[in-house]
Amino acid sequence: MSGSDISIPISLDEGAHLPSYATDGSAGMDLRIIESVSLAPGERKMARTGLRVAIPLGYEGQVRPRSGLALKMGISMVNTPGTIDSDYRGEIGIILINLGHDVVQLNEGERVAQLVVCPVARASWQVMESLDATERGGGGFG
Repeated sequence: MSGSDISIPISLDEGAHLPSYATDGSAGMDLRIIESVSLAPGERKMARTGLRVAIPLGYEGQVRPRSGLALKMGISMVNTPGTIDSDYRGEIGIILINLGHDVVQLNEGERVAQLVVCPVARASWQVMESLDATERGGGGFG
């Protein structure tokens, strides 16, 4: 482990796969499903991972879609990235959506998302009469 690595307690249901990095340079760990899922075009479903984790205080788990599924099949996540808070102890579920034109079958054990563990800063608000001016100002949204 390097200085930035952390240890995360995990519980696995029967048939669940430990999240794993595909390569040494991977930022995210692959998450696999424990039950097959069929998605019609436009359909969304919760896919089960069988994983429960205890993310340490000061961190979050970000669940992100896999680019290969998006490109090849039109599969994404409805809430991306999904957040796993440090006090959540339920099963990690992946809310998938089929944005393609064909029915997609995802099989048990298939990699459907990735998990990135990130530090979190807690913010406090300072109410002001006005904000400092910037070149951009209120411009945005294209």
